[in-house]
Amino acid sequence: MPGAQHRHRHESKPGLNRSSGGAFRTKPTVVRHGARTPGRICRFGARRLAGVQAVPTEAIESENGLDRVWTLPNVISFTRIVLLGVFCWLLFGPDDRVAATLVLMFVGVTDFLDGYLARRFDQVSTLGKVLDPVADRVVLVTGVLAIAIYGAVPAWLAAVVLARELLVSAAVLGLAALGAKRIDVLWVGKAGTFGLLCCFPLFLLGDERATWARVLTEVTWVAVVPALVLSFLAAGAYVPLARRALGERRPDRAQHEAAST
Repeated sequence: MPGAQHRHRHESKPGLNRSSGGAFRTKPTVVRHGARTPGRICRFGARRLAGVQAVPTEAIESENGLDRVWTLPNVISFTRIVLLGVFCWLLFGPDDRVAATLVLMFVGVTDFLDGYLARRFDQVSTLGKVLDPVADRVVLVTGVLAIAIYGAVPAWLAAVVLARELLVSAAVLGLAALGAKRIDVLWVGKAGTFGLLCCFPLFLLGDERATWARVLTEVTWVAVVPALVLSFLAAGAYVPLARRALGERRPDRAQHEAAST
């Protein structure tokens, strides 16, 4: 019968029950003991998340090998700093200008070597991230100051380079004292530093009266201008990064300040 077929279709649907008044009502859901309803799942997940303990930063660095000290890139950075003493001795001791230039060129050319080896052979370390830019600053400041004292470059050029380096170094120390996160070195700053490390030894090498030395000095003047421009562009690019790093202070510094207030 049509009515019976219609009634059979509705009664065959799971979860529906026909009331005495002819209306259909939903059957109550039966939850087995131990089953996880959405609410229980959320509470269970919250308990699981609440039980998670913070992992110390030292443990993460140790697991990833970031706490390593004697890596090949770090050894190269240390060697670059030590060779500065050799450079100064050759320049002001036996007055061997050519040998001093070769040592300073080697120190400058290896500027990219330590970072490349760290990334290529997975030897990145926390010390290396700090030591690499520090070595660059020390090499550049010492080299420029020594060459300026020797008289191979004008005093104003050395003053411009040294003022920029001292300004950046003071900003880095100030951010570290305020608890800001460490800022990674920008490629434009790295390129500017590399250019200056190449140009100043050439100024020293061309400090004589020969024709080839005069030509070398003129070519070096052409190359030092873009290197200076890149270095000052990098200094400007660090300003918004410094503001962001200051806003995102290290967790330990923020907790210390919150506890002291």
